[in-house]
Amino acid sequence: MATDAQRSGATGNGVPSSLDDERGTTNGDAVDLVRARAALLDPPPGARRLGPAALREALVELHDFWLSTRAAAVGVGEGSALIAVGALGRQELAPYSDLDLVLVHDGRGRRDDRERISQVADALWYPLWDAGIGLDHSVRTVGEAIEVATTDLRVALGLLEARHIAGDPELTERLAATARQAWRAGIRGRFDDLVDATRTRWSRSGEVAHRIEPDLKNGHGGLRDIQLLDALAAAQLVDRPTVDVQDARRLMLDLRVELHRRAGRARDVLQAEDAHEVVAAAAADLGVTDRFDLARALSGAARTVVFATDTALRSARNALPRRGLAALRRTPARRPLDDGVVEHAGEVVLARDAQVTREPALVLRLAATAARTGLPIGASTLHRLADAAPELREPWPRAALSELLALLGAGDGMVDVVEALDRTGLWGRLFPEWGAVRDLPPRDRQHVWTVDRHLVEVTRRAAELTTRVSRPDLLLLGALVHDIGKGRDEDHSEVGERLARHIGRRLGLWPADVETLAAMVRHHLLLPHTASRRDPEDPATVERVVETLGADPVLLELLHALAEADSLGTGPGVWTPWRATLMGDLVRRCRVVMSGGPVPGPSPLSEDAVDLARRVADSGQPEVSISGEGELTTITMTVAAPDRPGLLSRAAGVLALHSLQVHTADLGEHDGVAVDAFSVSPRFGRLPEASLLREDLVRVLRGSLDLPARLAAKERDYDRPGPAPAPSRVVWFDDEATGAVVLELRTSNRIGLLYRVAAALEGQGLDVRWARVSTLGSSVLDAFCLETAEHAGLGPDRRRAVEDAVLGAATSGHTPPAP
Repeated sequence: MATDAQRSGATGNGVPSSLDDERGTTNGDAVDLVRARAALLDPPPGARRLGPAALREALVELHDFWLSTRAAAVGVGEGSALIAVGALGRQELAPYSDLDLVLVHDGRGRRDDRERISQVADALWYPLWDAGIGLDHSVRTVGEAIEVATTDLRVALGLLEARHIAGDPELTERLAATARQAWRAGIRGRFDDLVDATRTRWSRSGEVAHRIEPDLKNGHGGLRDIQLLDALAAAQLVDRPTVDVQDARRLMLDLRVELHRRAGRARDVLQAEDAHEVVAAAAADLGVTDRFDLARALSGAARTVVFATDTALRSARNALPRRGLAALRRTPARRPLDDGVVEHAGEVVLARDAQVTREPALVLRLAATAARTGLPIGASTLHRLADAAPELREPWPRAALSELLALLGAGDGMVDVVEALDRTGLWGRLFPEWGAVRDLPPRDRQHVWTVDRHLVEVTRRAAELTTRVSRPDLLLLGALVHDIGKGRDEDHSEVGERLARHIGRRLGLWPADVETLAAMVRHHLLLPHTASRRDPEDPATVERVVETLGADPVLLELLHALAEADSLGTGPGVWTPWRATLMGDLVRRCRVVMSGGPVPGPSPLSEDAVDLARRVADSGQPEVSISGEGELTTITMTVAAPDRPGLLSRAAGVLALHSLQVHTADLGEHDGVAVDAFSVSPRFGRLPEASLLREDLVRVLRGSLDLPARLAAKERDYDRPGPAPAPSRVVWFDDEATGAVVLELRTSNRIGLLYRVAAALEGQGLDVRWARVSTLGSSVLDAFCLETAEHAGLGPDRRRAVEDAVLGAATSGHTPPAP
C-alpha cells in the first residue's frame, strides 16, 4: 500500500525536485537524502528560504518519502511496518534531529522469515548510518514492543507518538492502540516514576525562562514538558494542552530549527552568542525584533508551559484511577482555611458557598491563604476567578489591602502564588502596570530573573527584613514596585515614581504614605550608588544624601532594607559583607546628621596603621599587615610604603599574584607614607603570609620582579573560559557637592584586573583617592575616584584618552608602562 508521501511525491512544501529526479537511486543509499536536506537548509541563489515551520514540514515529507521508498524496495510490506516515533513521529523534525524508527513485524512464520526481517532492517539502517544520520532503531513484534514499554518509560512515551511510514498500516494501528491502552491501564503504577524522571531532568537542565543559555528541549518549561502534557492527556488524566501551550510549542520548535540551521548540527541549548544571529536570520519568522525581544517571548512561552505542567501534574495525581480499598474510600474532605476558602485534595479552592461575583477581595484572600499554607491554588478555582471575579474599585477597601500585605509578607510561599495569578490574568487586573515588565529580560548579567520575577524575589527577601523597619507595609509595597518603571524609554526610577504614586492611591494608602512609597521607588538606587561611587567619609556626600531624602529617617530606614533585598533578589554574590559594610557606614553617618548631630568626618587611621607608617618612615621599606584572619570574607590587608606614583597598581598586582581578590581599596597617607587598606578574600581559601607579600612588594618596587609577565602566566594557568564576555563600558560621574570625578568600569572579571586598570590610570597622570571593586560572578563593577596632579578638571578630550586607556587595559591585558 502506497503512503501519502509516495502518492504526493513529497514535494509540496519545498522538498527539492532533485530528490524526485533521483528516485531511481534513492533505494541504494542515503546520500541523496543528505543532499536534499542540505538544499533545504541552504537553497541556491534565487530560491526561497523556508521559514522554520515550512522547513519542518518539508523535512518531514523528505524523510517520509525516502524512508517509505526505501522500505518498499527492501521488502517492508504485509506482516511488517516501518514506524516513526520521536521528533519524526510527532512531525516536529529539526534539521539535525535523530531519527527514531521501529520496524514492527507480526512474528509469524518460520525461522527464515525472521532472518529476512533482520536483513530488511539492516538494509534500512546501514544507509542511514553510512550517511552520518543519527539513528535510534529497534526491531520488534507488537508484543515485544509492549513488553519493553512496560519497563522502559522512554519507550512507553515514544510509542504514544507512533506514526506509520510504510508497510502494513493495520500492524501500525494495532501497536499504537495497544500502547495507548497499556499506558492508560498502567499509569497509576508508573506515575511516580514519571514525576521523578521529570524532576531529575529539571534539576539537570534548569529553567528555560530564567537561564541565560536555556535548554529548549530538556529545561523546565521546554519541549519535553509539552510532550509530558501530551502523555498525561493520552492517559486521560488531563485535557489536551491549551492554545497558549501550543503557541509556546511553536515558538520553541521554530527557535530550535533556526538554532540547528545556524549551528549546522544538533543543538538544544540557545547560547548567548547565538541569539543575535538567530534573530538576524529569522526575525520575521519568529515574530521578534531583537535578542531581548526574543528572550522576552521565550520566557513568556516557557513560563506558560511551567504553569501548565505544574497544574497538570497535580490534576493528574488527583485523577489517578483508584483500585482495591482505595476505590472504597470517601473523597477527600474540604477543610476550612478562611472565609470562602477551603483545602481540598491538597489544593486551595473556593468554598461551595463563596460569593465570587460579590466579593472583590476574595482573589487576594485566596492568594494570601495559599501563600501562608504553602498549598497551590486549584486550576479550576483560578479559571473560575478569572471568569467571574469583579474588579477592585479605586481606592481598594482596607480588607483588600490587608490581604495583599498578607500575601506579600508570606515570603517563599508568595512566589508560586503570584506566578499562578499572573499566568491566569488575575495579577494583571490588580496591577495593570505589570504588563510592561512581564517577562522583560534583564540587561545586566548579574540579574538572573526577568524583571517581573525579580520584583517578586525582592519582595520575598524584603519579607525577611520587615522586623528591621518601622513600616513593614511600605517596605513590602516598595519592594514589589521598585522596578515597575522598567521597559520604557525614560529613566525607570522617574517613571516608577509616577507609577508608584498611582498605585499607592489605588491601594487606598494615606497621602503621606503614597509620597513615601513614590520616594522609595524614585531613590531606591541612591544608597547603593552613593556607597559604591562616592566617598561616604566625605561630609558633602552625607549632606547630599540627607538633603535628597528630606532628612526623613523612616525613608532612610526603608531604603536601606530595600537595597539589601534588591541585591539579594538580583542574583548570587551581589550582596556581600563588604557591600553591607559600605552601605551600613553611609546610613550610620546619615542618621547622625538627621538626628541633629555634626556631620561625621573621615575616619582617622587606626593606631596599627599609624605604627605601620612610622616603621616605613624609619626603614624606608614597605610593610604589610593582615587583620581579620579568622573571617575569610572580611580580611583587611594594609600596605604601607613610601608614597610614590604607581604604588596602587603594584600593590594590587602583588595581591593578585597571591590569589587575593580585592573588594575595596581605601587609600590614605601619613607623614609622606602611603597607607592603602585593601579588603580582600582568598580565591582558593588559603591566606598567604604577610612576609611573603612584603617580600614580593619590595621586589616589584625595586624592579626585580616582572609583575606583568607573572600575572599573565597566572591567568593562563588558572583562569577558565566562562560565558561570553559582555561588552566593557566606562561611565563617568561628577559629584557637584564634592567636585570629585568618579570613573566606573563595567567589564568581565579576570586575574590582575585592578592592577592593569590602576596602572592605566597612573599612566594617564591621575591619582586614585579611593576605589570600590564589586565582583559579581564573572562580571565586575569598579569605581575609582580620580584627581589630577594639578587638581584640574577632566575635560572631554582628557576623559576620552583615559577611557581608551582603561578599556584597553581591561580587555586586552596590555598594561601601560608605569610613570
